[in-house]
Order: sequence, then C-alpha cells, then structure tokens
Amino acid sequence: MAFAELLERAGGVGLFQALQVFTLLLPSMLVPSQLLMENFSAAIPGHRCWVHMLDNSSEAPANLTSKALLTISIPPGPNQEPHQCRRFRQPQWQLLDPNATATNWSEAATEPCVDGWVYDRSTFTSTIVAEWDLVCDYQSLKPMVQSIYMVGVLLGSFCWGLLSDRFGRKPSLSWCCLQVALANTGTAFASNFLIYCGLRFLSAFGVAGIIMTPVTLMVEWTTTRRRAVTITMLGCSYSLGQMILGALAFTIRDWRTLQLAVSMPFFAIFLISWWLPESARWLIIVGKPDQALQELRKVARINGHKQATKSLTVEVLLTSMEEEMAAAKARRSLLDLFLVPRLRWRSCGMFLVSFSQMVSYYGLVLDLQNLGSDIFLLQVLFGAVDLLGRATTTFLFSFLGHRMTLASFQTMAGLSILANVLVPQDLPTLRLVFAVLGKGCFGISLTSISVYKPELYPTALRMTADGFLQSAGRLGAVTGPLIRMTRQAAPLLAPISYGVIPMASSLILLLFLPETQGLPLPDTIQDLENQKSAAAKGKRREVVVTESTWF
Repeated sequence: MAFAELLERAGGVGLFQALQVFTLLLPSMLVPSQLLMENFSAAIPGHRCWVHMLDNSSEAPANLTSKALLTISIPPGPNQEPHQCRRFRQPQWQLLDPNATATNWSEAATEPCVDGWVYDRSTFTSTIVAEWDLVCDYQSLKPMVQSIYMVGVLLGSFCWGLLSDRFGRKPSLSWCCLQVALANTGTAFASNFLIYCGLRFLSAFGVAGIIMTPVTLMVEWTTTRRRAVTITMLGCSYSLGQMILGALAFTIRDWRTLQLAVSMPFFAIFLISWWLPESARWLIIVGKPDQALQELRKVARINGHKQATKSLTVEVLLTSMEEEMAAAKARRSLLDLFLVPRLRWRSCGMFLVSFSQMVSYYGLVLDLQNLGSDIFLLQVLFGAVDLLGRATTTFLFSFLGHRMTLASFQTMAGLSILANVLVPQDLPTLRLVFAVLGKGCFGISLTSISVYKPELYPTALRMTADGFLQSAGRLGAVTGPLIRMTRQAAPLLAPISYGVIPMASSLILLLFLPETQGLPLPDTIQDLENQKSAAAKGKRREVVVTESTWF
C-alpha cells in the first residue's frame, strides 16, 4: 500500500484529479442513455389491426363515422378499448344497433391482424416496436432485445476486466468509446430487426468497459479519504444521465434520431480520453516502472508540484513498491479469485450481491410503461431521486460504513418493490411513490457497491475481479427482463422476485464480507492479510494525508 505515499509526493488530490473526474464523468453520464434507451426507442404505442374498410379511404362508406367503422371492424378488448390483436373477419353491422351487446358476436368471428397494425403516433413518431411490429404474438421480442443487450454487457464485463488488467485501463476505455460510437451510429441505420439486435449487442460489449474502467482509474489515482467522494460524483453523473435521457426523449420522438443524438458524443469522448494518464499503480504492479514514473511526474506537474519531478525517481519508486512488485511477479488469473482463501468468500459473496442487485434494478427501470402513463416525467423523476440518493451516500458512509450502507439500502429497495405489489392498480400515485423510493434506494446501493468493491481486491486482480462481478451483475440484468416475460402466466412472480432477492443477498453481505471503511486500497494479497490482522487487534490503520480542497 506504499503507492499512497508516492501519490502524496505527486500532489495528493489536486488539479489533475479534478480534470480526471470531469473527463471520466462525460462517458459515464451517457451510459444510462445506452442502458435505458429502449424505454423510449422500444416504447409500445397504442395499436389495433389494420382493416380495409377503416384504413383504406376508397373502401370506407361515406355515411359512417370513424367511430362506427371501428365498432363494426374491431372487437372490444379486455379494458373495453378496441382490441389490439384481433379484428372481425367480416363487418359486424348488427353492432351499430344501440341495443347490441357482446353476445352479438363470438370469438370465432375474429382473426389475428393478418394485414398488420395501425399505431398511435401521437406520443412517438417512430419506435422499433411500430417499425418491426413487435406486438401481440411478437411482444416477447421486446424483452428479448433487452436481454440480448444485457448479454452483451455481461460478456463485455468479463472480457474487459481481463483485458484491462493485461493491456491497461486507458486503452481499454478509449477503444470502448470508439466501439460504442460506431455500433450505435450503425444502429440508427439498421434496416431490419436482426441487424438492430446485432449492433446493440456490439454496443453493449463496449458499454461494459465504459462502466468499469472509469471507476478503477479514479480509485487508483485517488487517496483513501477522497475515494468515496469521487465515486459518489461518478454515481451522480449516472443520475444526471437518466434525467438528460428523459428530457432528450421528450424532445426527440423518432427512435433513429434519438439513437444518433446519444451516439455522436462518444466520438468526441474517444478523442478527449487520450490525454488521461495510465494508472501508475497498475504500471508498477505489471513491471513497467519507467512508464509509471512518467505518469507520476505528469500528474505532479499538473498538480503544481514541479519539485516532485526531481524527487520522484525510478530508485524511489522501486524502493517504495518493492514488496508490491515482488508479490506481483506471481502470475495472477481469474482462478485466483477462488483459489486464494482470502478472496474466495469475497468473490462468492459479491457474486450473489451483484447478481441480485441487477435483477431487481433492471426489472424496475426497464418497465416504465407499467409504472405510469408519462414515461418522460417518470424517467426524469427516477433520475432526480437517484441523484438525491447518490449525493447522500458519502454522508451515510460516515455513520454506517460501506458494507452496512450497501446492505441497508438493498433491503429497503426490496421492501419498496414488495410494498408496490400490495398497492391496488387504482392507486397509481401511491404505486409511483413506492417505485420512486425503490429507485432512490437502488441509487445509494449502486454507489455503495462501486466504492466497496475495489476495496476488496488487490491491484493485480482488481479489474479482473471487477469484470467477474460486473458479469455477475449483468447476468442478473439479463434475468430481470426474462422474469418479466412470465407476467401473463404468473403476474406476481416478477415483483416478488425483484423484492425478495436483494433482501436475501443483504444477509450474505453482512454475514460473510468485511467492512473496508478507512482502509488503504490493497495492492497485494499480503495487504489483505495485514488488514485482517489490524482489524482483529482493533487497530484499523488510519492514513494521514495532506489534502487539497479541490473536492
């Protein structure tokens, strides 16, 4: 853990960290527009079957109103509105009789929408649902698209975790930004549903790296006391991104134009990202001290500590990090997360916590149309309460610690979802309150896990572990929409699952995982052993640092 001393020589927390945070907030702010895009681009508009007499003006009788034509052409649905998936085989003229009832026609007199559908364009001028008819017998394709996207994030999380530990944090971030820019721009011009799914998968693969890498870069360039603050700021950028998405979708109602609007900024971010220094902590651990020294001197110059460029030498660096470099010579792999006793319980426990968190989170936020009629306002409201929750996380840490904050608010999020199940459908405001409360609790728990997770693993395995746990979370994100597909057969299965699963994982968190608040970021397995010894003696190590006031 000697890197903290080298970082202090380079100015601690100063102008560089401020510029780094600002740069990394830009891609992070756009991540929600990628993950939650299909709340709008795949919104299900009102629809009914296309009917010759009703929709072909040359066949429509001049003496009948549109309402009368609708009555004789489309049977009433479950809510007495025109049925969305059936039409009469022949016009039911008898239904124009004021005394006509539902017994005047039978199911046998209807047929599916063999000629397609007519969509309500008043809210959205275009969505993928309307463009490729993902309704009625094909309605399961919408959650399938969401699951395909989450599979892309899952595989990307696993791969980018390994690649970042092998080739570096900075090149991984830059490549991911370029990949997302290209894939998303291509998605806006997709000519059919299969191409759309394929491009969304490629975009998701890159988004996984953008989710993971900024957190690690921030953590590895920040002192212990400022770590929670910087990660909280990163979490708040996600909340702002959700609000921006709601406002942008309200302004742009065509899905292709909206897709372009959230894709083009990634080209600029790809160019901007090249100024970022590579993680010096990682460079030292992988045996590149000369390059690490260059990055430390660059940071020192930006922070205004020009004298440090002389005092920071390869000899000083090698002497300070001698133990860490010696420990890092042992080749580390994904298997070490389970073969090393100190990491085994942490990896298994965090796997379950990450999985359960994402099952419920994406089960909630990818189903806005089921929570309210104004999905634009709901998206902005979700972002606002998420921002409020995340902004209070650092304050909560000082009272509850990292582990207890995470466990407490995961439990509260689960309880909010279960409470929503008990509220009748005719009380939409109360249901909305519980949904928004659950979203706010998830905001706090997501920020907490971003702070807590890097503190559990040494530098040589940090991105590998993050990739593994991100994959676990994305497996949950894939499962969330799939559980929702059971709504017609078992209406209560999805909400009960979304409520119970995060509550159960909170118990695992409290029973099997350690508290990490106030501990320096570990660089080696031995550092983890030292933490255990210090905690057992009640002598948790405090790091005294000279901080600047940039944050």
